[in-house]
Amino acid sequence: MLESEKITEEIIGAAIEVHRLLGPGLLESAYEQCMCRELSLRGIQFRSQVELPVEYKGVALDCGYRLDLLVNETVIVELKAVEKILPIHTAQLVTYLRLSGKKVGLLINFNVPLLKDGIVRRVL
Repeated sequence: MLESEKITEEIIGAAIEVHRLLGPGLLESAYEQCMCRELSLRGIQFRSQVELPVEYKGVALDCGYRLDLLVNETVIVELKAVEKILPIHTAQLVTYLRLSGKKVGLLINFNVPLLKDGIVRRVL
């Protein structure tokens, strides 16, 4: 199994545990805090609210973009608590992957009855 597949499995397992205990209906910020706690409990290395500069014509610009989670310095995790994942959410993840140079990203929407229906995985 590829390292990125193992990491995404671990992230999804943590998200399932958070969703199992809390269910849908909370704010994205609450799920983010709980994901950080769950990843820590599992010994998974991550950083939250990682600055993402936009490089434009050779200059890195601070436009205020932040990754929700960067796990193991390889997988970007964007968390949502929305009615449904829209194409713009997926486009945002793909853009973050491109801007950061990372290859694997997860979009996790906690506002669903079954979490598996709220997970999108993208690989560049």
